[in-house]
Amino acid sequence: MQRPGVILAWSLGLAVLLLAVAVASAALGPVRIEPVTVALAMLNAVVIPSGVETGTWTVPLLEWTVPRPSLEYSRVFAFEVQRSHQTIVGDIRLPRIALAATVGFGLAAAGTVMQGFFRNPLADPSIIGVSSGAAVGAVATIAFPALIPIGLRPAAFVGAVLTAFLVYAIATEGGRTPVATLLLAGVAVQAFLGAMISYMLVHSGEGLRQAVVWLMGHLSNSTWNDVGLSLPFVLAGVLVLGAFTREMNVLLLGEEDAHHLGVDVERTKFLLLALASVVTAAGVAVAGVIGFVGLVVPHIMRLIVGPDHRILLPTSALAGASFLVVTDTVARAELYGMPIVPVGIITAALGAPFFLFLLKRQEVHAL
Repeated sequence: MQRPGVILAWSLGLAVLLLAVAVASAALGPVRIEPVTVALAMLNAVVIPSGVETGTWTVPLLEWTVPRPSLEYSRVFAFEVQRSHQTIVGDIRLPRIALAATVGFGLAAAGTVMQGFFRNPLADPSIIGVSSGAAVGAVATIAFPALIPIGLRPAAFVGAVLTAFLVYAIATEGGRTPVATLLLAGVAVQAFLGAMISYMLVHSGEGLRQAVVWLMGHLSNSTWNDVGLSLPFVLAGVLVLGAFTREMNVLLLGEEDAHHLGVDVERTKFLLLALASVVTAAGVAVAGVIGFVGLVVPHIMRLIVGPDHRILLPTSALAGASFLVVTDTVARAELYGMPIVPVGIITAALGAPFFLFLLKRQEVHAL
């Protein structure tokens, strides 16, 4: 089978798996719903733009009122589904599943890029401080809301992106950005931001619990608005990253060889880091710090499909979406009387043993 056929076959298979996982997840909960009913309710939730409505938005602090257009939507399907089941699936469970799939999709794609960029299977999306930057922005809005009035999610996104570019700027000298310097700069900045987070937690007062839960990573109380905030950035970022799969493959040979093969190494490195950082920031801003998705999933898929980023990137992204939907389903399932826990705890519980397994593999020490 030719390479395009392989990519299509794997992508379709993993897309079907994601759909099956989403239906199964939406069927589970305190109220069990038949999978057929879930599928019909999910179809009823599909909408298309039908017009534009003009509203207003008040600028914080300045009290300026500016026009804000918004799209109106109409439903595509109207299957007969019990109203309570439609509400449970369409308004409660499905937004959470969609957000989990979006965040998992983005984190796994970003992890694939980072592992290829650093040529190390232990790299993940947070390696240059993106997650720590998001945490600083989020905790700052909780501890000092009067100083940062833009809201938790925008502050987390801005903090993540600014941190990534700060690390890049620190590591760049004379127009070159050595990978080792970038990694060490990321470690140093993460340590400093960790101290800032600890300080703000001490002074967060009644917001301490909210801050801690956010730092654990969670998808509770997810809404379609959360999906709408993150999905455009994640999809656009991953699509653009897909255009650089050839360059990512060539970079695996080393920067000097990549340069001789016609790759603008420094420009490519900057674009890959920028895109991966934006994709990671879009996920972390709405879901908190969810670790190990970008570490575990790309490595497993690399063992299955190989190191070619043309197939590794899309398959890792789709597998990451399914992985986070499954782990979030476990997190909210209350199995064996256990309380609901943030999904970040589940991913860490699964990812940490796998991380230790990687450390014991001979090829990790050889990189």
